[in-house]
Amino acid sequence: MSESALIFDRPLIHARRRRAAASGPATFLLDRVATDLSERLSAVLRKFPLVADLGTPGDAVRRALSAHPRLGQMIAVSVLAEHLPRDALAIAADEEMLPFRDGSLDLIVSALALQLVNDLPGTLAQIRRALRPDGLFLAALLGGETLTELRQALTAAEAETTGGASPRIAPFADVRTLGLLLQRAGFALPVSDIDRVTVRYDTPLSLLDDLRRMGATNPLIERRRTPLRRRTLMRMAEIYAYRFSDPDGRVRATFDIVWLSGWAPDASQQQPLRPGSAVVRLADALGTKEMSAGEKTGR
Repeated sequence: MSESALIFDRPLIHARRRRAAASGPATFLLDRVATDLSERLSAVLRKFPLVADLGTPGDAVRRALSAHPRLGQMIAVSVLAEHLPRDALAIAADEEMLPFRDGSLDLIVSALALQLVNDLPGTLAQIRRALRPDGLFLAALLGGETLTELRQALTAAEAETTGGASPRIAPFADVRTLGLLLQRAGFALPVSDIDRVTVRYDTPLSLLDDLRRMGATNPLIERRRTPLRRRTLMRMAEIYAYRFSDPDGRVRATFDIVWLSGWAPDASQQQPLRPGSAVVRLADALGTKEMSAGEKTGR
């Protein structure tokens, strides 16, 4: 990948995740995603003998799936080797450089990690290749309008106090774009949907504290390298509270969790019918009268 294609400072992200884990992480989003992931897998009535948990911070997903009756051996995959479990199968590897041979895994899951890879299309292609035919990929990542309130308040505050604005919130892909990336990577039966979570805080500064405890502060390579000015920070808090507070004075923060699922292609899967292969006319199926292209309905 060329330097111009890099968006996220991956070493910085890893350092901040280490710091967050050491200082007491905020895990409420991960815990929610882990529970939802377990429920989604419960609806899939097949066994997955070999599973990889790709890049998920912490062990929330592995704990949630540990008693799943249809899952076999689980491999924890993380670039943070010191955070890998010592009592289970684990591999120290980056999400953008998977160490698995083609067709070696039955299921790959990931929670709130893949939104910070620089080459998401390439990562998805690697995931698809690592799956056995009819293997499943199921992941949740932040996208859509995540942190839109903070983005707007910071941009307005910087414009007022410094005469310009610098990138401070990571760009997030929308659910449609992410669904198209699944198709581009070669997944069969791709599905994408969104779960909007609105979290309320006493103050905008409480949100910033949670982001630090998630290891989710500004990860952009093009970020300003000087600390945020106190005047700008205070003005951001004022704008945020004015624009995005509820009647009780608490402020809102949006987290859009985009769910992605897709299967490695296999001949046993449902296939779309060939054009022109229908044996029943649409008009007959709908119980209506068929009209020619130039014919108009009566009024």
